Amino acid sequence: MTAASSFLGRALLALIFILAGINKIQGYEATTGYMQQFGVPALLLPGTIALEILGGLAVLAGFYSRLAAIALAVFTVAAALIFHSNFTDDVQMVLFLKNLAITGGFLLLFAHGPGAWTVNDK
Repeated sequence: MTAASSFLGRALLALIFILAGINKIQGYEATTGYMQQFGVPALLLPGTIALEILGGLAVLAGFYSRLAAIALAVFTVAAALIFHSNFTDDVQMVLFLKNLAITGGFLLLFAHGPGAWTVNDK
């Protein structure tokens, strides 16, 4: 049961990032426009996509998952601060808190490792 739950936990953390990266590829122009509205240069989008997809896959597979967890935790806090810090909007507040909760999951993954069913346990 522990092996399955550690894999399921990693899969659930990874899913949102893998799908977000794919969606950014499919809506590349719209995403660059959205980023620029918040003062984020469009040249950061390819790196963002790579981090989301490759980092998500690393967490899912348990391949250097501690490193991926820290990178995605920092990214997730930065995204929360940049895109979801309008606390007068209830939806943005919930999205901000969602990002903090995801960051908490990544910090646990970093602290305790990926658990069972991994490519490696780095």
